[in-house]
Amino acid sequence: MKPKNISRSSRILTRGAPLLVLLATVSVATSACGSDPFAYNWVATKDTVLLYSLARPELNLYSGFNFYQRTRVRIEAATSTGTWDVAVDTRNGQIVLLPPGAMGVTSKARITVVSGKTYDEVTDAPADTMLYTATDPVPVSKGNIYVVRTGQSIGAYGTPCVYYAKLEPVDVDAADGTLTFAFDSSPVCNDRRLIPPN
Repeated sequence: MKPKNISRSSRILTRGAPLLVLLATVSVATSACGSDPFAYNWVATKDTVLLYSLARPELNLYSGFNFYQRTRVRIEAATSTGTWDVAVDTRNGQIVLLPPGAMGVTSKARITVVSGKTYDEVTDAPADTMLYTATDPVPVSKGNIYVVRTGQSIGAYGTPCVYYAKLEPVDVDAADGTLTFAFDSSPVCNDRRLIPPN
């Protein structure tokens, strides 16, 4: 018996069927769950960090912090190897946060102060870029919340990314030259949300 002659368009439709089934499944799952299948679900992980003022005479102290990597950084010079988003220093007898630009380092890192809100109430980084400073020391006071936009790095898909973090001073000791703060940071590229999606 002679085999049936299957048209080219039928063969293409048949080969594309698994893809159509997958897309339909994702569409149905998305509709059923009401969520974005490409959303990055992360968990809030509040942590505490102790940093030392650059004004202290000892060498090799942790004075800087990288919020995306969640790591302390030794800043032996402004252009030290390793990226950092803020450094702690003492100016006029007060503990301050320095963005890299305050030490002449080119960076996308910025800092802003949020007053009148608790740590939990700060759920999004401010959208107004004019509120952030790239070059000025930011005095640290208990009772304020600080939002940091990190330096730029390349994300998983080759996209230029900055990340956002918030911190709350826990202990500010200008006499000893130390700052302890609680913080959390979002791992989502260019997303101003400071809490995980619901």
